[in-house]
Amino acid sequence: MTDVPHDPAPRSLREIASFHAHVYYDPATTRPEAERLRAWIGERFSVTLGRWHDVKVGPHDQAMFQVAFATEVFPTLVPWLMLNHGSLSILVHPNTANPRRDHLGDPLWIGPALDLHGEKLPEEGPMEQAPAPNTNPVLRP
Repeated sequence: MTDVPHDPAPRSLREIASFHAHVYYDPATTRPEAERLRAWIGERFSVTLGRWHDVKVGPHDQAMFQVAFATEVFPTLVPWLMLNHGSLSILVHPNTANPRRDHLGDPLWIGPALDLHGEKLPEEGPMEQAPAPNTNPVLRP
């Protein structure tokens, strides 16, 4: 009988402190679509909308803005993004103590996946809690 490697125990959801969604756009062609999606998100969800980055930043190979949100927002925001992303690509990833794995190994993509530069991400870091929301939702998703 051959020894079968023992799988490690499943990882706990307690590893996830919060989530980020990176909404990618082309400043010359799809920024208006990204602006509309950003406004819709702010009207419907209690999240933190990050700054516009019209140039590459960090591991991201395309212009983007970030949406930071608490774990309890995930079940409504992410399916809503699936239905309303239009032509935009969105990277959704957990925030654990391993930013490289969060972005490269454990994300989900809405729309076509894009290239990321994982070498720019540390393998260890602090777990990033969701910041205080900067939106004031007035509509239901």
